[in-house]
Amino acid sequence: MNEPDVERAVVKTYVPAYQKDAWIEHADRLDMSQSEFVRTMVQAGRRDFAVDGFPEAADDTAAADREGTASSDAPEDDADDARGEFEDRVYALLREETRSWDDLLEAVTDDVEGRLEDALQSLQASNKVVYSGRNGGYEAVEE
Repeated sequence: MNEPDVERAVVKTYVPAYQKDAWIEHADRLDMSQSEFVRTMVQAGRRDFAVDGFPEAADDTAAADREGTASSDAPEDDADDARGEFEDRVYALLREETRSWDDLLEAVTDDVEGRLEDALQSLQASNKVVYSGRNGGYEAVEE
């Protein structure tokens, strides 16, 4: 039987200072070290991704393929699909362990925070959005 390699290795990444500050604050609230926080968040994201097994852009088609149905453009069908996927996610979280309302809320909203962060980073990289310290938030860049 193969034993997992438990030797530790260093991983480096570079993030904007405001993001690191947010991670430090969040880690402090959870009484975690920065390393423990980042490791936990990465693993949580990998677990969520592994459940779906498909990139975000392919979610609708992939879900329809898994269910053996064709995806529909009807808004009510999209809402039903999203509700079903959300229920599946909540159920998967509860199968892992008993969770309080607050724990569940944090688990499902972390994904929203991650998606928002990814979107803002992408928009900043394409010079469509900038962070303005003077104005205290993100701004669209005029074309």
